[in-house]
Amino acid sequence: MKKVQITETVLRDAQQSLIATRMPRSDFADILETMDNAGYYSLECWGGATFDSCLRYLNEDPWERLRFIRSKCKKTKLQMLLRGQNILGYHHYSDNTVRAFVREAIQNGIDIIRIFDALNDYRNIEVAVDECLKNGGHAQGTICYTTSPIHTIENFIQLGISLEKMGCNSICIKDMAGIMTPEVAYQLVKGLKENVSIPVIVHTHSTTGLAPMTYLKAVEAGADGIDTAISSMSGGTSQPATESMVYALNEMGYDTGLTMEKLKPINDFFVPVRQKFIDNGTLNPLVMGTNINALNYQIPGGMLSNLIAQLKAQNALDRLDEVLEETPRVRKDLGYPPLVTPMSQMVGVQAVQNVLSGERYKNISKEVRAYLRGEYGRAPGEVNQELVAKALNGQKPIEGRFAETIEPEIPKAVQYLGTRARNEEDVLSYVAFPTQAEKFFETREERKALHVSYTIMKEGE
Repeated sequence: MKKVQITETVLRDAQQSLIATRMPRSDFADILETMDNAGYYSLECWGGATFDSCLRYLNEDPWERLRFIRSKCKKTKLQMLLRGQNILGYHHYSDNTVRAFVREAIQNGIDIIRIFDALNDYRNIEVAVDECLKNGGHAQGTICYTTSPIHTIENFIQLGISLEKMGCNSICIKDMAGIMTPEVAYQLVKGLKENVSIPVIVHTHSTTGLAPMTYLKAVEAGADGIDTAISSMSGGTSQPATESMVYALNEMGYDTGLTMEKLKPINDFFVPVRQKFIDNGTLNPLVMGTNINALNYQIPGGMLSNLIAQLKAQNALDRLDEVLEETPRVRKDLGYPPLVTPMSQMVGVQAVQNVLSGERYKNISKEVRAYLRGEYGRAPGEVNQELVAKALNGQKPIEGRFAETIEPEIPKAVQYLGTRARNEEDVLSYVAFPTQAEKFFETREERKALHVSYTIMKEGE
């Protein structure tokens, strides 16, 4: 009986996609041991936007959150998403910082690191993969799936071959927009399985309604694993429901390692959690529906909501259709980058500026200038050279790998933070998100002082 590994995403991508990563530790602490005993292959619980959100919105130490999950989940592999040279931020960091971050992630409890680069420029993941392997972690190399005249099944298969040669333990096909069709999934997985010997995992979103069919065809073609979300936190911009996929796959003769009986208490637990986010307005009903705009414009659900927010802020929501039409044109000018963080934000912001200014590229964002200069890596396709000339204004594009020109950030951070940093994890938090980390450190000291005052007062009674 062929096994299909199931990765549960409720602790990371599901809640990131549905409720903007606003789930505090207290909302899932009591179900962790039950999840650990359910039979999942892995729990995706860290990375992506969880790190930023812990510091920025939840007043939590992301490292302590990881250690807590590890203390409750001793049997199941813990998994995270890493943006290669971007780590968990939105720009490139030095190799020293990347290595330190990967090392600390594994030491604090991560088993599997899914490592991707927004441009599929694998020069930007080599250091993270190498450090993951050196520290005994499972390095899962990633193919960011997208569609364009230059992105073909053969092209993606060659990327997969490159990942295996790099030493990756497995490959993930990451379909962040939910646009991979069942037939493409079948052909791509089949092609990879014929050309590589390491496991192939498929990740998609339910945004367009294709995801369950895509998963089934991927499994039929030989996929070794899929990502799913417990049903109360599934669907829409999240992943397909764990129970539904397990039910279908078990009936088809696949061994998922999971049963409906073990999944039910997990779903029952998250039903009121979901309701809480509906009641407070965080879970917008719009993200739970099926949105086929992604098939038309190749725009992921999260990017679409960001475009709407930008236009609302400028009282220009009536120009959404113009922006949706402009987005593919901007993407073409930039050489067809996959629309995943940070490229989706960069393309979207530029499309909005082009429409609202009344002139294409009248204002070019600093991020797009940096991209055209080569700071984010190699563009997948041909870039509009007139745009390059306008953006760089005589500057020469970077030759080689930008990360090699970045000074190590950690020594300066250590000196600046002094005693405010209790450990290396604090330093890395600051390097990744300086403003948010400093604010968190201040709040932490205030809480400590209050606790000491309260203890003295109680002892004096």
